[in-house]
Amino acid sequence: MRRRSGFTLVEIMVVVVIIGLLAGIAGPQIMARLEEAKRTTARTQIRSFEESLEMYRLHMGRYPTTQQGLEALVRAPTPRPPRYSPEGYAKSIPLDPWGNQYIYRSPGEKHPYDIISTGRTGEEGGTGFDADVTNHDPS
Repeated sequence: MRRRSGFTLVEIMVVVVIIGLLAGIAGPQIMARLEEAKRTTARTQIRSFEESLEMYRLHMGRYPTTQQGLEALVRAPTPRPPRYSPEGYAKSIPLDPWGNQYIYRSPGEKHPYDIISTGRTGEEGGTGFDADVTNHDPS
């Protein structure tokens, strides 16, 4: 009698089911951590914009207009105002962690300005992980 080596179909199916169960349990936890990391990154970038906007206001006496946007922190208006920092106020304006542009409004709805990341939906509004990240979020 010859001896066979290898796995039976039943053994392979049991292993596939176990891996599927583990992925079903761990997958959502990993994705939740990834989304929270992106939201934390957006909050950090917004805080950096706030610091740059405060320096801009100290030099220029006002915040950039909505039309000027956050780009006013990188590029001086033409003609260049004498008080505008020669280095600018930010090196660049990155996209948010989901690849969307930040929305800047001045004046803001309840504050001197609003900075908004529309999050993973790319549209304003939402709840939970679909909620916007703004400069008015508590954290």
